Amino acid sequence: MARFSRSDFTLESFRRQLANVDALPQLCVLGLVSGVITGAVMVAFRLLLEVGAALYMPEGNPEAFEGLAPWLRALLPIIAVTLIGTLLYRQKAAARKLGVGHVIERLTYHQGRFPMRNWLNQWWVGVVSVLGGLSAGREGPAIHLGAAASSGLGLKLRLPNNSLRVLVACGTAAGISASFNTPIAGVIFAMEVVMMEYTLMSFMPVILASTMGALVAQLVYGNEPAFRIPEVALGSLMNVPWVVIIGLVIGLLAGVFIHISRSQHLHQLPLWLRLGAVGVITGAVAWWFPEVQGIGYDSVAAMLNNQLTITVLLALMIAKLLITAITVAGGVPIGIIGPVLVVGAATGALGGMLGGWVWPDKAADPGIYAMLGMAAMMGAVLQAPLAALMALLELTHSPHIMLPGMLVVVVACLTSRQLTGCEGFFISSVRYGLHPLQQPLMQALSRVSVPAVMERHLVRTDRMITPDQARRLLETNPVWLVIERSSAEKPVLALKAAELARWLLEHDEALHGEAPPDDERIDLLEIPGQRLEMAPIGLQATLSEAFLKLQDNALGALYVVHGYRPKQQRISGIITRGAIERYYHYTDPREPNA
Repeated sequence: MARFSRSDFTLESFRRQLANVDALPQLCVLGLVSGVITGAVMVAFRLLLEVGAALYMPEGNPEAFEGLAPWLRALLPIIAVTLIGTLLYRQKAAARKLGVGHVIERLTYHQGRFPMRNWLNQWWVGVVSVLGGLSAGREGPAIHLGAAASSGLGLKLRLPNNSLRVLVACGTAAGISASFNTPIAGVIFAMEVVMMEYTLMSFMPVILASTMGALVAQLVYGNEPAFRIPEVALGSLMNVPWVVIIGLVIGLLAGVFIHISRSQHLHQLPLWLRLGAVGVITGAVAWWFPEVQGIGYDSVAAMLNNQLTITVLLALMIAKLLITAITVAGGVPIGIIGPVLVVGAATGALGGMLGGWVWPDKAADPGIYAMLGMAAMMGAVLQAPLAALMALLELTHSPHIMLPGMLVVVVACLTSRQLTGCEGFFISSVRYGLHPLQQPLMQALSRVSVPAVMERHLVRTDRMITPDQARRLLETNPVWLVIERSSAEKPVLALKAAELARWLLEHDEALHGEAPPDDERIDLLEIPGQRLEMAPIGLQATLSEAFLKLQDNALGALYVVHGYRPKQQRISGIITRGAIERYYHYTDPREPNA
């Protein structure tokens, strides 16, 4: 029994430490555990793909659509959209949200808490979309599954919400890392695309999570790079202008992809028509060009070694881009990172071939342009240039590619943003002002939970008390008095204890040493002093949640509720708008930044 109590106390202490902005050791422990969990989840997802592929794919390869009969590979997308439409769209709209966009939404508006139904749906939808021959990737499902599993760890331990945010980033990074074997790119993707901030307190646990995710995947799949490429170099500086031109083209293609995938005209069509169009169009193109189906990493490997014809490259650049965009617009929740890399590689390879025809003696190998195209398309579509560059480095293991890579990624990102007017694919734009994750104030307040700022010195009292009761209340030197109006009502008013002490002092002076009447009562709602209307907030909440709740002008403070059963809940503290402002002003929110 004593051991149980001590363990419970240790976990409670762990939670309190996590509420602060400087809980780095505790967050690093969570990062390690999160990485192992996410790595295991990602391995399970990849094994599930392999088991499904063993049923009908040649050699059990999930990407070997070229080995199927034309009629079968044309039929698969129709079967896939039928299953998704029948099983997924019978559920509520909230349960149909999957992938990276869902992760960002839950992090932004729900403090990183994920519904179980969405997580379960992601398993089978991810498998059906990839093995069903749709133009879909496995990274979106990996990020959702990893982020939700890591968040589930925090919810199981009842950790404060600020640590749930970090756990979501850990799961995201580990999911990317385990999927691509790219731990650095996983970290940058999590911080740049999902968290939208770079802070030391988040970086270190996310790095540990990404490392552990990669290690778990390597235990099963080995330590080989995602693509094997020959040693290549840019060569002559005459290639630099051509790199810029390819960046411009890819930036325009990225804009086309985003505009089609977000088209309201397509989204307003009847569901059966949208899903039917996705299945029929994908199947029709797959009859002639099976390379457009699935993720397409086998095609990328062939492109890097100049093994694909111009016709196939054109199909991957144009048809795969349009099919992927139409699939997203049609309402099929697919992963788009893999297909985006394939489209970018095909565009780059075609540009490299064209450059070789124009100046055969000076042009670089088309394989190097395929690598540059991958990074450029990923950076332009996601508006995540640093993540794209890190992915380029880790996928190719070629440091010589970084200089032209930086140039082509920046050109593509600027072109997509400025010439086509596209934001990042996963960030829904806000009509007025910035996205909530891009607001510095809300970011700073989201790193801390209310226990780090709340005033703990308080006592609860009835509205009507005797002078003796009032003195006993003040013996513990409380800062606040929480007034209960009746036994049936929750505490909704707070009074400064100093106001009661002042009233008692004046009252005693007015009596001139005489004994007070036996039936004398003090009405705490009548003595001079400011009383604050209060509303409850959970102990796990962040300062950003408290700040938003206090925007209601009728509220002057929040009382922090502790306990997980309604009848056992107690008040742990009070947090005021002034306390939040003092924290923000006197604690430099830029201090933890890397």
